[in-house]
Amino acid sequence: MQRLWAPWRLQYVTAADSTPGCFLCVKQAENRDAENLILLRGVRVFALLNLFPYNTGHVLVAPYAHGGDLGALDAEPAMEMTALTQRVVRALGAEYRPDGFNVGMNLGRVAGAGLPDHLHMHIVPRWGGDTNFMTVTGETKVMPETLDQTYARLAARLRAGG
Repeated sequence: MQRLWAPWRLQYVTAADSTPGCFLCVKQAENRDAENLILLRGVRVFALLNLFPYNTGHVLVAPYAHGGDLGALDAEPAMEMTALTQRVVRALGAEYRPDGFNVGMNLGRVAGAGLPDHLHMHIVPRWGGDTNFMTVTGETKVMPETLDQTYARLAARLRAGG
């Protein structure tokens, strides 16, 4: 088996394992948006980069309120989630020029939710060929930039209204 070394990822893996409670609740309560990769805050929802992205620019949009039941989500945060998701998609499109997007929620652990008790929308930019031989045969995802670089690009684009 061949290995692709990415030692900088260890800090993210170990940090995720050591965060007590709901990481979305913890991060939103702290006043460290850049460190926590929070891109944008709304009235009822916020957007942040995924620490374990499927692709460059993988963003999560979540309500501030802790809860995993989409049916129980009030109309106001649901509408704001949609509006913020649209804004992030526009910003990602302008900044990265992907060929498409995967946008959606995993509701419940059996549906793939790693954090089933706090709703969050995934926005994943997609490019033709982003599933190449490294992913398919090597079971390794190669990311072309660091999370800090992605954060700087997207935060600037969102601040500019993109």
